[in-house]
Amino acid sequence: MSLFLLRRMVAFLATLAGASFVIFVVLDILPGNAALTILGPDAPQSAVAALSHKLGLDQPAPTRYFNWIFGLLSGDLGVSYAYDTPVAQLILGGLSVSLPLAVMAMALTTLIALSLGIFAAARHNTLLDTGVMTLSQLGIAIPNFWLAILLILLFAVHLHWFSAGGFPGWGEGPLLALRALFLPAVALAMVQAAILARVTRSSILEVMREDFVRTARAKGLTWRAALWRHVLRNAMIPVVTIIGLQFGNLIAGTVVIENVFYLPGLGRLIFQAINNRDLIVVRDCVMLLAGFVVAMNFVIDIAYVAIDPRLKAQAP
Repeated sequence: MSLFLLRRMVAFLATLAGASFVIFVVLDILPGNAALTILGPDAPQSAVAALSHKLGLDQPAPTRYFNWIFGLLSGDLGVSYAYDTPVAQLILGGLSVSLPLAVMAMALTTLIALSLGIFAAARHNTLLDTGVMTLSQLGIAIPNFWLAILLILLFAVHLHWFSAGGFPGWGEGPLLALRALFLPAVALAMVQAAILARVTRSSILEVMREDFVRTARAKGLTWRAALWRHVLRNAMIPVVTIIGLQFGNLIAGTVVIENVFYLPGLGRLIFQAINNRDLIVVRDCVMLLAGFVVAMNFVIDIAYVAIDPRLKAQAP
């Protein structure tokens, strides 16, 4: 078991190292100059050169890369070119909105998807099953930004139940803050819930065809008892995989939704940093998102062993 964890940890660190190299290379070769963007196109060349030197943009690419990595490891994320503010402070401010939004959306996704998936599997080949699958297919087809606009029109413009956008801040109270995040969370959750519901239904139906389920039913267990005692735990492995991947996607997918609802989260910070060519902010934010996705994959690997005893026995 310890060797299994060690292998997963090595793979985790190697993936992070590869991601950091790709992120730096892709962003470093983009055309343009951050110093010129900050000073404006009419700035004299001497001023642009001086600011480039101050920002370290005139250093060789390998030097900039290793300086960036050492800064990440030491907790020094640098200073934003555009805002002249520590990047760590900007990221923490964005995460205070994006992370609760992603957690709320993931909770809604899991609740809706598992309920619909189990409901549809329990009524396989019935009209209700067909209805749930049709709704899930529509949910997959609808872009979340378009759904967000529809939610704003219905619940903010017509019903006046929620605000159309903005974030009051956690200092105004958690209820007001969570209320402002509810519609964005619903917009993010609907598409993910549609995907997860289909995976849940398919996984349950596949496990229900296994011999051990037929044996349990032959011994007198009702369908419901067999579902809760035997089927669900064995069907959860692909479901946990999708949940883990979706959580990483929800963090990364807030870029569009936060701009629709004008939320000061990580997605909006990335969007503004790209417009300002604030490369140090973009690099750190993208690396953070990559770290979230890789970390979720690592957690999924550990969850596999906890859920399925057969994998625990196979892990050295």
